[in-house]
Amino acid sequence: MLAVHDFLKSARDGALAVAAALLLATSAQAESDALPSWNDTAPKAAIVAFVEKVTTENTPDFVPEPERIAVFDNDGTLWTEHPMYVQLAFALDRVRAEAPSHPEWKDMQPFKAVLENDMKTLAAAGEKGLLELILTTHSGMTSDEFQKIASDWIATARDPKFKKPYTELVYQPMLELLSYLRANGFKTFIVSGGGVEFVRPWAEQVYGIPPEQVIGSTIKTQFEMRDGVPTLFRLLQIDFIDDKAGKPVAINQYISRRPIAAFGNSDGDLEMLQWTTMGGTTPRFGLVVHHTDAEREYAYDRQSAFGRLDKALDAAAVNQWTVVDMKADWKRIFPEK
Repeated sequence: MLAVHDFLKSARDGALAVAAALLLATSAQAESDALPSWNDTAPKAAIVAFVEKVTTENTPDFVPEPERIAVFDNDGTLWTEHPMYVQLAFALDRVRAEAPSHPEWKDMQPFKAVLENDMKTLAAAGEKGLLELILTTHSGMTSDEFQKIASDWIATARDPKFKKPYTELVYQPMLELLSYLRANGFKTFIVSGGGVEFVRPWAEQVYGIPPEQVIGSTIKTQFEMRDGVPTLFRLLQIDFIDDKAGKPVAINQYISRRPIAAFGNSDGDLEMLQWTTMGGTTPRFGLVVHHTDAEREYAYDRQSAFGRLDKALDAAAVNQWTVVDMKADWKRIFPEK
């Protein structure tokens, strides 16, 4: 009986040892996976292969850390952009909030459409009408005043579909990608068509990207002394639109290095992807986020009014950019709270 008891004890101890080893191996594997929200499909493999290639010393493809620049579009690439751009939702709320001081708006388009919630007429106003809304509601104040208004709004506004703050509707796989790149010596920048002073106040908390690494569209400002206080006053005039061909111009002006990796989701990012990947002798990487998940987020591309992906989708195949199918390649879309 003693021999049997010893045998059973030995078998049990062995099984426990095997289980513990398997648990440790699984835990180690999980810790080593810097992109756990990505399925083990081609895009994840391409990202890892590129990073390993440019960070392996004493190889022809090694890129020194100062040259490891990665640029990211924001709307539709790092956070949701439907049913409309977040900054546009902010502008519409600003029109409604300021309407009592502007009784003339009730008879003026596109303000009349906003106040009557006439989205069809608003859409018909096109880029010119939307730009007028944004310019009117984003100017006539100091930069500090605007940043407070924008910060207060982003802290309280809720997305109409998911009923969550917009800063919770950032893409978990892209948050992991940002961290993974920075852990491997990359410097990450946002290059957005949105207003730079709209994004900067919260970008560091949400993305880990400090304000000086956020590039975006700008309104003209001028220095003024107001009651003995130096201020920057926002004028009713566009300074620069950081979209399409403007993105490479802004990258060159503010970063002064050509990136080696670019991430976008729409035709507005086409020139940024071209500028990043089609020049230079070092390895280059371009990635396009394709919105294909109508259940967990939205599905749209060539015909979308916001974030249209048409020319850039065709260019991705020609230039061998990695295309992320959100439905197939991402285990989850948003962070779990």
